[in-house]
Amino acid sequence: MKTTLRTDGRKNNEERPLEISLDYTMHAEGSVLVSSGNTKIICTASVENKVPDWLLDKDKKARHGWLTAEYGMLPRATNTRMRREAKDGQSGRTQEIQRLIGRSLRAGVDRVALGERQIVIDCDVIQADAGTRTAAITGAWLALHRACSRLVSQGTLECSPLKSQVAA
Repeated sequence: MKTTLRTDGRKNNEERPLEISLDYTMHAEGSVLVSSGNTKIICTASVENKVPDWLLDKDKKARHGWLTAEYGMLPRATNTRMRREAKDGQSGRTQEIQRLIGRSLRAGVDRVALGERQIVIDCDVIQADAGTRTAAITGAWLALHRACSRLVSQGTLECSPLKSQVAA
């Protein structure tokens, strides 16, 4: 039986190499650079001490926190330059990936334990060569974990709101 190689030289049953650099940026509460093969994504977690207005009740109180995600590709992340997507003019693909990341992460978070705060996850693809969804989810969870660990070590939270690990 003849072994066929993929365009990047891997065998058909061989996984892409995975590398993760923690605390990749200095300003975000949590950040990583995730490299899955030739795909590279910077994932950051930013903590905001407020929740979205739609989450507040009539007394301006929230019963739990919120977690959301944003995803985007730099214009030259692929082999041809694509236009930057404006927030209101995002493609269906971008919106679907953002929702997938947010929903995946929220499934592993105790939003009551998070308190009245929001964590925004940003996944910025700097180089795309397949697998951006899975790399973004894995990197997003790691950035979220770093941010939650920081909140606990600073005494902002008594315990981590993370209920389970999330990866793709």
